[in-house]
Amino acid sequence: MPPPSAFDVEAATDTQAATFIERLSINGVSARRSKAPAVSTGLATYASSDMFKSPGYGKPKAKRWDHILSQESLMREFSSLKAASQLLKTPGLISLGGGLPSSTVFPFEYLEFKVPKPPNFSESETKDSDLLVRSGKHDAAEGKSIYDIHIAFNYGQATGSVQLLRFVTEHTEIVHHPPYQDWQCTLTVGSTSALEMALRTFSSRGDYMMTEEYSFCTALETASPLGVKCLGIKMDEEGLLPSHMDDILNNWSESARGAKKPFLLYTVPTGQNPTGATQSAQRRREIYAVAQKHNLYILEDEPYYFLQMQPYTGPNAPDVPPPSSHEAFLEALVPSLLSMDIDGRVLRMDSFSKVIAPGMRTGWITASAQIVERFVRHAEVSTQMPSGVSQLMLFKLLDETWGHAGYLDWLIWMRLEYTRKRDNIVEACERFLPREVASWVAPEAGMFHWIKVDWKKHPLIKEGKEMKLLDLEEKIWRAGVDSGVLTAKGSWFRAEGDGGEDMFFRTTFAASGEKDVVEAVGRFGKGLRVEFGLGESDEGVKGDTNGHSNEATHALSNGNTDGVTDGEPNGK
Repeated sequence: MPPPSAFDVEAATDTQAATFIERLSINGVSARRSKAPAVSTGLATYASSDMFKSPGYGKPKAKRWDHILSQESLMREFSSLKAASQLLKTPGLISLGGGLPSSTVFPFEYLEFKVPKPPNFSESETKDSDLLVRSGKHDAAEGKSIYDIHIAFNYGQATGSVQLLRFVTEHTEIVHHPPYQDWQCTLTVGSTSALEMALRTFSSRGDYMMTEEYSFCTALETASPLGVKCLGIKMDEEGLLPSHMDDILNNWSESARGAKKPFLLYTVPTGQNPTGATQSAQRRREIYAVAQKHNLYILEDEPYYFLQMQPYTGPNAPDVPPPSSHEAFLEALVPSLLSMDIDGRVLRMDSFSKVIAPGMRTGWITASAQIVERFVRHAEVSTQMPSGVSQLMLFKLLDETWGHAGYLDWLIWMRLEYTRKRDNIVEACERFLPREVASWVAPEAGMFHWIKVDWKKHPLIKEGKEMKLLDLEEKIWRAGVDSGVLTAKGSWFRAEGDGGEDMFFRTTFAASGEKDVVEAVGRFGKGLRVEFGLGESDEGVKGDTNGHSNEATHALSNGNTDGVTDGEPNGK
């Protein structure tokens, strides 16, 4: 007889969901938790967002998506071992059936790390902080915590730990409040993995996936070996153009395209990589309307959602005052596609990579219960779960130490930090880049500044010489490298692999120090001036470009982008 499913086992246990009617707020978390069943501190404890979220009375239920699930996804069944592990908490049961090692052989007695004390989040303030977070091996058994090394460092469920899943579920409801009943979250090992799983869940070889005409290259490279073709949708300063997507779908010809009409849209709505574009609330509503019209399913990849910044006011204008409260901060965020989704047609990918640390390799998705269940079945035989070390550190930081209020304080601080970084690079562009050939829009979110170069004004083009855009892009890019600055070619991000009609270069302001960013922009401006024969900038460029330019040029010839790509979309 097969082992009982996790859902059968849990139906009459203390993990039964509590009844919540009101919308969750930060101040309501404690009250909600007091009404909910206690979090189990056993090993491999079953977890579901339904244990922690509002049931959404009066909200519609998600549509079914059976018709777009791949054959691979439809064939996935419960993991026998994962299902059987739910019986471990049966009183008096002695397990000889599992493969969980005893924590007595884990060579770790405790984990300790220093963290910032809200609202003092800077690196120097953290260094001086006396806030040490500690987790012992048996804190749960000793009543000190609901999560410890004994639990976190062992095998767990593919949903992730119940402790961290509770936090991200509450966070999702506080921020997005999905407008349909049966939404759920499940943890992931980052958004690149989540995207690969999503493509395998929905797509078959030969299918098209629509995305921005300039899209994150790792996302494109994830789709390609799966046989998924990428179809670029035109963009403006607000990102993807829904009218162009609608036009393509209205006029789709299966015979001409050699494929069925696309049903999947992959988009990065906020601080899009590589362009830095952010879709307005109205733009997102228009995209969602087109998705409803053509019955599309949306993959909303949002690693930069909480890197939304203050409005850019210019070098001599006063700063816009920061959000005065948690409520003001949440109100200032552009509404997510998830928050507009009444059909359950959005799978949102979130990640701690850009707001905590990429090496955590921990994120989560939010989707309808049907889709989350398929994801969990996939994870049971692939990623298993995020690192227990990461989950424990995140739980101790976000839940036990900061709480939801402290985490929002951190995100507000991040907003202001990235505003300062963005302002620095935009002001440097205004100082050093030749406006005759370079143009840009100050990004509203994210880590990237997208610079357009009017390649048709290049002397070789003016002289009437035939030159392909990609060849001239390479020439201009190498001029930048020779001047001592490394940028990313826009062609690397073309969804359909061609050069397009315009020329762009992607720069980032996230990692380098402010002085180095200014210096780098100055060097890029120098390279542009040399290439276009424009003469020196009045500002001038200081610094030495010797030592690495030839090495960088050699390493990145033939499209080798190691060192300038970003690991993951989103997490990513």
